[in-house]
Amino acid sequence: MSQSDTPNIQVLSTEVSQLRQELQLRDSLVQQLSQELFRLVKGNTSFMPQQPELERDLTQLQALQEQLQAVEQQVAFYQEQITTRDSEIYQLRQSVQELTDRTRMLEQVVQELPQIYRRKFEERMTPVREKVAMLQRENRQLQAELQSVSYRLALKTRNASHSGIDLPNFPRPASDEETNISTSQNA
Repeated sequence: MSQSDTPNIQVLSTEVSQLRQELQLRDSLVQQLSQELFRLVKGNTSFMPQQPELERDLTQLQALQEQLQAVEQQVAFYQEQITTRDSEIYQLRQSVQELTDRTRMLEQVVQELPQIYRRKFEERMTPVREKVAMLQRENRQLQAELQSVSYRLALKTRNASHSGIDLPNFPRPASDEETNISTSQNA
């Protein structure tokens, strides 16, 4: 215990002793009053209610008890309805909370969709780009090979038409000996 609790305990104990004294005083007063009331009732016969008043009071008491039972039944009925409505409200609040959570999740998904679609599109486009790049490389290679083949073919056809050696064309003389020489070279 701390030192600050000690004065509080002393204050509380003094209050308790004062309250006990007041309670004893009240008890003694109640006892005196009950004795005095008993003496008054015992000595006074006119204090007792007369029979017709007693019957009327009993009927009123029964009517009041019936009204009380009706009110208690109404209270029980309304209490059941309140309980039912409270459970419905609880269920509706849970539904609202679940739907709110779901809405937040869907809003987040909707906000992320463009990024997801871009990422998925990029993932799908990567193999396509690689394929296009490969086809372009292959196309360049094939064009280079085609040019090489075309060049070789042009050379071959040129060489075949010129007997393998490209000689300058000179004007031909009319003699037969030269004609035989040029024919033998072409063959």
